[in-house]
Amino acid sequence: MTVKMSTLPVSTRAGMHIVEITSEVQEAVRSGGLTNGIVTVFVPGSTGALTTVEYEPGLVRDLDEFWERLIPSDTGYHHDMTWHDGNGHAHLRASLLGPSLTIPFADRTLTLGTWQQVVFIDFDVPARQRRLIVQQLGE
Repeated sequence: MTVKMSTLPVSTRAGMHIVEITSEVQEAVRSGGLTNGIVTVFVPGSTGALTTVEYEPGLVRDLDEFWERLIPSDTGYHHDMTWHDGNGHAHLRASLLGPSLTIPFADRTLTLGTWQQVVFIDFDVPARQRRLIVQQLGE
């Protein structure tokens, strides 16, 4: 087995921002030199997460409304009282989804379903420049 690593820069807007990154992950696999294996995408940090969705405007809006109902951004959190940075909700939301996503690939192609896209969700308050880690394991 061989391991390949690369990074993927992602710019996000202030507030919750969902960024579709399927083509970037696919390109990393295509150019990584491995034919079959798994790819893991990981976000260093505690206010971002990765998942798959059908990336379309209605679902993006549904996700925004879902997170606001589940973990409201305008509620006081102990984290905010400690650090005064107003992003306690971002930490909680990210912890539910998790910082990584693993996808199998075959013949240098992600094995995603027809309506399945890879998304990075930045839950943090300020706009950010993120650097996702893309690690491939395979042959």
